[in-house]
Amino acid sequence: MLRGLLPVMSRFGQSVPPAFVAGWLRGRPMKKRALAGFTMAMSLPFAALAATCLAVGVCRWRGVVWWFLALYGLFFVFNGLYHLAFGTVQGKLIRPWRRGRLLLISTFYGALPAMLMAWWLLPGWLDQPEVGFGWIFAVAASCFVLSGLIAFLLFEPRDETDSNSYHDERTNVAEMVSVFRHDRNLRRLTAVAMLFGCGLIVVPHYQALALGPMELPIATLMLFAITQNASVGVFSLVLGPMADHWGNRAALGLVVLGSAMPPAMAALFSQLPAGVGEGLYWMIYIPLGIAPLALRILVNYTLEICLPQQHPRYLATVNLCLAVPFAFAPLAGLLIDVQAAGFRLVFIATAVLVALGALMTLTLEEPRSRWSEGELPALGADVDE
Repeated sequence: MLRGLLPVMSRFGQSVPPAFVAGWLRGRPMKKRALAGFTMAMSLPFAALAATCLAVGVCRWRGVVWWFLALYGLFFVFNGLYHLAFGTVQGKLIRPWRRGRLLLISTFYGALPAMLMAWWLLPGWLDQPEVGFGWIFAVAASCFVLSGLIAFLLFEPRDETDSNSYHDERTNVAEMVSVFRHDRNLRRLTAVAMLFGCGLIVVPHYQALALGPMELPIATLMLFAITQNASVGVFSLVLGPMADHWGNRAALGLVVLGSAMPPAMAALFSQLPAGVGEGLYWMIYIPLGIAPLALRILVNYTLEICLPQQHPRYLATVNLCLAVPFAFAPLAGLLIDVQAAGFRLVFIATAVLVALGALMTLTLEEPRSRWSEGELPALGADVDE
């Protein structure tokens, strides 16, 4: 049940606070300051967890569960605001046909050092989990601070906006409802997002199945982390150029379809003879590397179907709808707890729903078809040119 609660908390933080901050962000003349602030704010929960592990000994503290859940929820509030700010800054500075290139560069060259650091540091830390997790959290906190400082270096033209006109939360919500009612393509996109989100609610259960019923050692977490980071980098080499050349709609359909593979593989591997499924289980984390890229491509497609001044509102709307399936995450966790075949049933149902989401991408509009008809695209500034 606690595992089922984690996706609810994470998606609530990523979806609900941005809906109320979108209007404020839209009125900021310099969006990079918000991006830097939200990025560095993500370091605070990790720093608190690191201090707890290193100073108190987290595994010996009775209140660790509630302390962890509180910091977990706080992190994803900041994380949701970060994604809103990142998407808005990207939409302002980068043209639509170069956002795939940004995805490729940032993802590939981010995954490579992460993979090498995991290979180097995680084995020793996981051997002594009470202290090791403290160092893992401390490194994560340091990286978020450094990332936030780098965001200040962005060259961003100043927007001429009236920031006071976007502070009314009731107006912000009314605008979101109006946009949703009058844009049929946006409604279809939110349906795709909700079906894709079904695949995200079962992510905590992959490790639980591995360490629980399949009895894999905790050291396999390092293999999972390395595999997923490597696959994220490799997939970005294909998906980035594909999104730029063929459009984000085609890339979105492909990544949503690929996201149906992990739950299907988990259901299959759990039924294989003893020793076979355990030996293959790490392979689930190959297609699982698509999920972070799918979220980025979902953002890129959202940016492309609206004007730049509408970017925060559209992003917040899609994120809010992405949270809907997470309301059922505790039910999925309960089903796994009370049913002997709970893992298999939940994973099969998830795979079917995500595959339906991939089919729904075929009903979305292709924004780039408008360009040939003379309608201006939602351009970024592309200040480097």
